[in-house]
Amino acid sequence: MTFLSVQQPNGLVSSTSGIVIDFVRDWRRAASRLNAGLRTAFQHGHWLGAWYAAFHDVAPLIAVISDAATGKDIAVVPLISHNRRGIRIVEFADLGVSDNNAPILALDADLDADAINKALVDALRALPDRFDLLRLKKMPAHVGGRPNPLVSLGRIGSCSLNGNLVLTGDHYEDYQASIKRMQMPRCWRVFTRHEGARFEIATDVARAHELLDVMDVQQQARMHKLGSRFVLNDATHAQFYREVTRQGIAEGYAVISALVCDEGVVATTLGVRSGATYFLLRISHAGDSWSSCSPGLLVTERTMAALHAQGVRRFDLSIGNQDYKRRFGADKVALTDVSIALSWRGAPYAWRDHAAQNLRRYPRLAAVATPALRKMR
Repeated sequence: MTFLSVQQPNGLVSSTSGIVIDFVRDWRRAASRLNAGLRTAFQHGHWLGAWYAAFHDVAPLIAVISDAATGKDIAVVPLISHNRRGIRIVEFADLGVSDNNAPILALDADLDADAINKALVDALRALPDRFDLLRLKKMPAHVGGRPNPLVSLGRIGSCSLNGNLVLTGDHYEDYQASIKRMQMPRCWRVFTRHEGARFEIATDVARAHELLDVMDVQQQARMHKLGSRFVLNDATHAQFYREVTRQGIAEGYAVISALVCDEGVVATTLGVRSGATYFLLRISHAGDSWSSCSPGLLVTERTMAALHAQGVRRFDLSIGNQDYKRRFGADKVALTDVSIALSWRGAPYAWRDHAAQNLRRYPRLAAVATPALRKMR
């Protein structure tokens, strides 16, 4: 049985089958919960704190899941709500900037996926907001080595995107030998013929922000050349990335690297690190005039080498399946999407999402049907 009570001015509490769901409408109130919990780099406090501070057109809706008998926290799910074409949608705090989304899990919690998922869906349906649709996208199967309970709501691999994981092992020279066809040593030699040529990782906020400024300009020029829209340097995204950097640069969570010479900044990367895992998020370079040293590939490889020396062994080259990721030896990591109707108004959208997920198994049919399905998004 589900019951509701207005026990907090900022949220509602719901309990189902021994699971308590506390909805918090302010990330700052939820940020201290499960500080030592299991998470990916995209549930780090620096990432989520910067995200909720930057993206103002959505409403925070953080679900704190706890055990009704002990009161101990089980999980924290960083969610938001917003309206799209009159449909009230609940989803992860993402809007396209995170490579994956997941709950933060307690280290020692008894994760009964069925009970957790039923309690969460029931609680969302019972809120006075009258939400229509729950969309949980880009979920990894595991968080910190433990099964992600929310994945059981869907089908593993149903997401159209995937991670791209490189496992280097303990000996970087062996990994270098495995990618010798990329000719990274030759590219480094070509680059270092330029005066003042060097690789660097920013160690202070001012330098990191300088490199981000260059990255924005270089990426915008690249996207303009390709005829693609570029939004990562608008006011909201710029604030977000700079705040992640400001909070995380000193401890090595935010990693901003560059190839630099006397002629200027030739290439940059932005990524985040969590323990022995690094996620590459953005790459930029100064254009075709530098193609002889493959600056985008080179700055990526030099970053991997530097972080390997610091103990990183897992390098995720981000979602998307560009050819260069296979050349780095990346293996695809499946992600899962989930769509659940919370009201009759959300049912057609959930059906649309399920149809799109199933069509991905049949590429030829998907090519015909996808344009029609996109009109319902």
